[in-house]
Amino acid sequence: MSLSRIPDSNVLRWSAVTLAAASLVMLQACSDGVAQGQPGKAPPPPEVAVVTVQPQDVPLVQELPGRLEASRVAQVRARVPAVVQQRVFAEGSDVKAGQPLYRLDTATYDAALQTAQAALSKAEANLAQATALVERYQPLAAAKAISPQEFLNAQVAQRQAQADVASGKAAVRTAQINLGYANITAPISGRIGRSLVTEGALVGQGEATQLATIQQIDPLYVNFTQSANEALKLKQALGSGQLKASQQAAQVRVVLDDGTEYPIAGKLLFTDLSVDATSGQVSLRAEIPNPKGALLPGLYVRVRTAAAQVGGGLMLPQQAVTRGATGDTVLVVDPQGNVTPRPVQLGGAIGNQWVVLSGLKAGEQVVVEGFQKIRPKTPVKAVPWAPPAAVQAAVPDASAASSASAAAR
Repeated sequence: MSLSRIPDSNVLRWSAVTLAAASLVMLQACSDGVAQGQPGKAPPPPEVAVVTVQPQDVPLVQELPGRLEASRVAQVRARVPAVVQQRVFAEGSDVKAGQPLYRLDTATYDAALQTAQAALSKAEANLAQATALVERYQPLAAAKAISPQEFLNAQVAQRQAQADVASGKAAVRTAQINLGYANITAPISGRIGRSLVTEGALVGQGEATQLATIQQIDPLYVNFTQSANEALKLKQALGSGQLKASQQAAQVRVVLDDGTEYPIAGKLLFTDLSVDATSGQVSLRAEIPNPKGALLPGLYVRVRTAAAQVGGGLMLPQQAVTRGATGDTVLVVDPQGNVTPRPVQLGGAIGNQWVVLSGLKAGEQVVVEGFQKIRPKTPVKAVPWAPPAAVQAAVPDASAASSASAAAR
């Protein structure tokens, strides 16, 4: 078919399509030429958070096994035989010294007190009669109207009556004490446990029956042990100047079974003078405040002590250290931004930080956050690491700023 036979409208449509296709080809060629002539810029290096290690006085922390113990323990016992009539305390509650705990049947002891009082009254009457007789015989004996023997007998009878009165007073006092024992009170202040007897039980028959136990748990004692050889080495290092005495040597911290640290510090009370021959351990005791009763007697804990400190030590956040079977490593950033793994030797932990014994130098930068951004042979940009507390404190300010910006808009 020749073009002369195509209608005019079709010729125009064919020309428009051809022109559009040619334009697209030219635009593609131009864009390819621009892309080839002006390559794109390289992305900026990724940012990683680092800490710059600086020497400081690092406490030499030891963790030792220990066990909590009540500072005072008292067993409530029945000191006289009787039947329990009433328990007047709540099990597991806090009691005060002198607070009534049990009431016993007092009928027998009331009768014994009345008997003793009657005997005392009789003795006092005999004493009054004997004293009057001596007073009447005294002028007669001076006038020799009676024999000396009669006057002596009257004096002896007076002294016997005086002894009877003293004995009667002691009997009354004993009866009063026994009657008081029938009302059993708390010997100390503390927390009382469960009752070991119920109403109607006969107690104190032949022995002082234990009724309950009171423990004072504020403060608590923590008893722990330390190797005698380690204690000797520490003493020698302090004496030679290798270590410095810590200002917190008398403070102890209690670490619970789940790894959390009890917030209140205790104080060291004493170190035993003798070494256990079977274990080679030295016993120590510390006092821990327990105002809210969070700690309980008998609980096994770990005790952290800082008896000395190392001068010029280094510390790192625990998240900066990678621990493995072959050793502990950190990532160090040099001034050019290159990242290099570095093996380190760690000491003990202080809070959420490790004590670094070797492997790092003062002034080196160690990666703490941004590990996922690091690529092999790719430089990074080191920025100072902000501890979590500082980050949390900055979050409200950022929120407030965004809210103010939104309000302004």
